Amino acid sequence: MNTSSPEGIGTILLAAGAFQFARRFLDLPTRLPGWEPFFKRIWVIFGVLLGLSALFSIDLSNGWVALAMSLVFVFMLWQLKHFQPSRTVILAVAPFLLLWVVGSYLEHYAPKFYQANEGFFDSSIGFSAIWLGTFLVIANRQKKALVKIEQERAIEAEQRRIIEAKKQELEYLVAERTAKITLQKEELEQTLIELKATQAQLIQSEKMASLGELTAGIAHEIQNPLNFVNNFSEVSIELIDELAEEQAKPERDPELEAELLTDLKQNLQKINHHGGRASSIVKGMLQHSRAGAGQREPTDVNALCEEYLRLAYHGLRAKDKSFNAIFSTELDPSLGLISLVPQDVSRVLLNLFTNAFYAVQQRQKQEKTHGYQPTVIVSTRCANSEAVITVADNGTGIAEDVQQKIFQPFFTTKPTGEGTGLGLSLAYEIITKGHGGTLEVESKAGEGSKFIVTLPG
Repeated sequence: MNTSSPEGIGTILLAAGAFQFARRFLDLPTRLPGWEPFFKRIWVIFGVLLGLSALFSIDLSNGWVALAMSLVFVFMLWQLKHFQPSRTVILAVAPFLLLWVVGSYLEHYAPKFYQANEGFFDSSIGFSAIWLGTFLVIANRQKKALVKIEQERAIEAEQRRIIEAKKQELEYLVAERTAKITLQKEELEQTLIELKATQAQLIQSEKMASLGELTAGIAHEIQNPLNFVNNFSEVSIELIDELAEEQAKPERDPELEAELLTDLKQNLQKINHHGGRASSIVKGMLQHSRAGAGQREPTDVNALCEEYLRLAYHGLRAKDKSFNAIFSTELDPSLGLISLVPQDVSRVLLNLFTNAFYAVQQRQKQEKTHGYQPTVIVSTRCANSEAVITVADNGTGIAEDVQQKIFQPFFTTKPTGEGTGLGLSLAYEIITKGHGGTLEVESKAGEGSKFIVTLPG
């Protein structure tokens, strides 16, 4: 009953080769890392079996040994049933293992039956070998496809990991940058608040500075109506004395009394008129110096132009007695009342008039000829329901490159100490932002300038 030892050795070697092939083909160390210590010990078992078969001629080729090895092999493959190539390998080796186990069993325990059907078993094993090879090729293709998919997934996972790492890094950078931007925003908001406060102070300072420069002009303008008030008051006193004397006479002259009363009434009307004129000048200066935004009210633009044109001229003459200029107005009587903030627009007009007189004064100093006559002309007109105020002079003019910057804050063509560079920039802001109008300049160097103010009617 004993078979030769080489058959048992062949059986063990066949099992060992199949195990090694399956281990590499299915990448068991990676896919079944928990079973790897057991798989390593199998080699010890194979070695012991080979030793027993070689030294003691123990028969290891009987059906029970084949069955045990087949069951271990199938169990190992079953552990990878989720892996498609493993299921294909099970399908490939199942016929071969079944015929091998049955053949080995019958060869040892039913030799006559085995010998009678040996051709059948040989043919079946041959076909099972072909079956095995075919399905191993299929399994190999499946493995390559799955390995490719796993590699792609691994690459995708690595890319996702890198993207996630970059995302976290970007989120950190964004959070850090957001914190910096928030801090900068808060600092800018605080700076803006301070700048607005400084701007308000500068505007008020500019108002007071321009008012200070016009002190002499204001005094001159107020002096005229006050002189009329004083003169008509003195005359009125004399008329009252004459009336009292006439009433004390035994024979009174009614016609003379009526004439004296008429003259007295006219004098009082003139006193009231010139007193109102002085009061208007004072009120305008108080509005001009007042801080904060004023209220819009119907305003006589023509009267505003006349008043501040004289104030600007006399203010400049107070500083330079030798300066004389021709100034005139061409005012449209149909202009009517315009809704505006009078103290703001008067400040704009005062700035434009002062600049115009300054320009003609500078040209007069530069040319030093008797043929030049400084002239400033202010005109108003109604165009398309808008009030248009034009301030023209024949002064030094403005170069073209300077015209582009003339409304910028702190830009000035005047020497240091004579201009702050805020007058025209604030005037531009008052007209454009405060009243929704326009402020434009037309000029040619050496010939004069023209500023055009447009206000919605």
